[in-house]
Amino acid sequence: MAYRQSFYQFLMTLRDPDSTDDLAQFANNAQFDSTFPRQEQDRTKLSEYLEENAAYLPSMTIFDDAYQAYEEKMQY
Repeated sequence: MAYRQSFYQFLMTLRDPDSTDDLAQFANNAQFDSTFPRQEQDRTKLSEYLEENAAYLPSMTIFDDAYQAYEEKMQY
């Protein structure tokens, strides 16, 4: 079975401290979230964590967009 990176590992590729893009801001903030589930790949578990713990995420739509990009990248 091929290696599949975690969502967090993928998200860290989107970081850009100079960007105002929503996905980059999500990644920038998640980097400093010490309790972020760094090895998780499951959308439901990630969504539940973010809904309960990520005050830095203004909209779950941002997570949805990031997770969609993650799924697309993992298909290759």
